[in-house]
Amino acid sequence: MTLDEFQNLVAAIERDGLAAIDQAMSTDALESTRHLLLGRKSGRLTDVMKSLPTLAAEERRDAGAAINRVKQALELALGARRELLVAEAAPESAPDLSMPARHGWRGAKHPVTLVIEEITAIFRELGFTIATGPEAEHEWYNFGALNFPSDHPAMELHDTIYLGPDTLLRTHTSPVQVRTLQLHAPPVRILAPGNVYRRDFFDASHAPMFAQIEGMAVDEGISFVDLKATLTYFANRFFGGTATRFRPSYFPFTEPSAEMDVRCTICGGSGCPSCKGTGWMEILGSGMMHPAVLEAAGVDSERYTGWAFGMGPARIANLRYGIPDIRLLYDSDIAFLEQFGS
Repeated sequence: MTLDEFQNLVAAIERDGLAAIDQAMSTDALESTRHLLLGRKSGRLTDVMKSLPTLAAEERRDAGAAINRVKQALELALGARRELLVAEAAPESAPDLSMPARHGWRGAKHPVTLVIEEITAIFRELGFTIATGPEAEHEWYNFGALNFPSDHPAMELHDTIYLGPDTLLRTHTSPVQVRTLQLHAPPVRILAPGNVYRRDFFDASHAPMFAQIEGMAVDEGISFVDLKATLTYFANRFFGGTATRFRPSYFPFTEPSAEMDVRCTICGGSGCPSCKGTGWMEILGSGMMHPAVLEAAGVDSERYTGWAFGMGPARIANLRYGIPDIRLLYDSDIAFLEQFGS
């Protein structure tokens, strides 16, 4: 087949196709015409495309352009004809003014936002102020100043999102603690809410980007007793009275360290997927600030002691509102968010 024969054949398909589209008197007939012309397996234009390899290499570009032009023309004609047929088939009637109005989605504050506001209010009553810091952070603030060893796995690419040789998306809001201590001498009590980023798989209890709240208190004579009393008070204020427990743990920036659990409010302690069958839900990690962290921020660790904690508002929102899957918090579903309106 020559290029002229090919182009004539394509032009004939366009001419016949446009005529067939104009003659279609129903949407079903129009759909049959579309299959006849553009069907993937047996459409006329599809059959012609199969003959492209028979053309000379230098002719295929012009042949392909002709096919694309005709395909676009037919698709436009099909769309216009469909709109016309649908409009003609629609019944003409006056609106029924007695019908009830459509429900208007109101939406509401996101449950994580509600949790952050409530947590912030509780700690403000205890004398904490709000502090913030950059999300694109220097590696020293995110790891080095927090006593992470140079070979710690959290510093690897499979855990942390690096933006450059020494810059990354912060993996926690702990760098705010160091920056605050560099600017303000103790006594210091801060709460640092913000978004953090990790290379986590998106599942029922983890997300690659999530909110975090960290707190810190530094002063003379502060002890683990103060930490435990403060966090127990918070848990009972927030959850309205709940069983709590502290479990020994390890964090590079605190020593000793502990994780705090509350009774799972989703299953009432009987065990469910959200609490992994334990009946307890971890809500935060905590501990006495490591002397190396205080020294890195320019604080005399012989004179001052401090404690810190970090919690995930999303996990706490799951507990508060009985949300079984953290992915629901990322769907932006107005019907879901409306449930949290007042």
